[in-house]
Amino acid sequence: MAFVPMTARSPDEGHRAATPLELFFDLCFVVAVAQAGARLVHALAEGHVAAGISGYLFVFFGVFWAWVNFSWFASAYDTDDVPYRIATLVQISGVLIYAAGVPRAFDSNDWTIAVIGYLVMRVALTAQWLRASAGERGPARRATLTYAAGLMVCQAGWVALLLVPEGMRHWLFLVMVVAELSVPVVAERSYQTPWHSHHIVERYGLFTLIVLGETISASTVAVQSALDEHEALGELLPIAAGGLLIVFAAWWIYFAVPAHERVKENRSAIPWGYGHYAILGSAAAIGAGIEVAVEQAVGKAHISQLAANLAVCVPAAVFLAVVWLLHSRHFKRGTAQQLVLPVSALAVLGCAWTGEHAVLWAGLVAAATVAVGVTLAHRARSEA
Repeated sequence: MAFVPMTARSPDEGHRAATPLELFFDLCFVVAVAQAGARLVHALAEGHVAAGISGYLFVFFGVFWAWVNFSWFASAYDTDDVPYRIATLVQISGVLIYAAGVPRAFDSNDWTIAVIGYLVMRVALTAQWLRASAGERGPARRATLTYAAGLMVCQAGWVALLLVPEGMRHWLFLVMVVAELSVPVVAERSYQTPWHSHHIVERYGLFTLIVLGETISASTVAVQSALDEHEALGELLPIAAGGLLIVFAAWWIYFAVPAHERVKENRSAIPWGYGHYAILGSAAAIGAGIEVAVEQAVGKAHISQLAANLAVCVPAAVFLAVVWLLHSRHFKRGTAQQLVLPVSALAVLGCAWTGEHAVLWAGLVAAATVAVGVTLAHRARSEA
């Protein structure tokens, strides 16, 4: 395609949808998500709960934030010309480098490879923002230049992470998280970049689907491996059935109402977008938890039954609670509808104390949550 100047797309553009390049970008991120999930499984199965959870939260933020940076820029400035495509493919290369560095970052706090991956991504994205600034004037130009400057400053901070003593890296990481989250707030304080509401909601939805798909894939492989080695069908069937019900319910609940009707401006969009760190992170962790439950059922995990149950029930409960907090509660009418997801989150968490069939019970609670929600919604429409 011929080169065209990078100019902002209209936020009111009709029939705006995710492009094949964006879908390809998302699929490549699955590699990093899978790496983070695999390290979490190993840590939890060995009983290293605190180190496993903290390591997962750190490396998953890197995955999440890289995806967010690209997706919001693309929603506003996707020209789909040759330079744009090449820059995006460079960012994909950076994602794969980051994914290769996840095990070292997780296991030994060595972020060298991961930071190199981020550097590759950031060079390409900074060039994109600078190119966008050339086609803007006034507040729009200041916003794009602020994004470019913020990316460069933050990337310098990530490089500094490699130079500080190992014991200080987690603290500097938290400082960098705050700095990264501040860049969009500062850049858009006087000008909202022209991201497309329906498009950005679709992008988040598609990435959520991909993460849920990775959860199903990882769980299936875990069950298959356990069957091949132990033939413990009786112990694994309840876990497989419960896990499948949880993932099905997560899909149903997330897509129950159209989020684009609410995500219209930065005041609502930024908390909604940032909050997906918990939604996506918990969705991926459900799959890791199911793998841990499978390993515990066949005697490969060095943890208690309760710990294995919590590995599934905690992320499932977090998913339900955060989807309600960020999105669903704004579309619920009446006390009964508002209470469904919070109560269900507590019930799913409580299932961890129901013994060896906890995952199945959690799945049944999740399925009942969908059934009750659909019934209440239908009743409200009938009364209206």
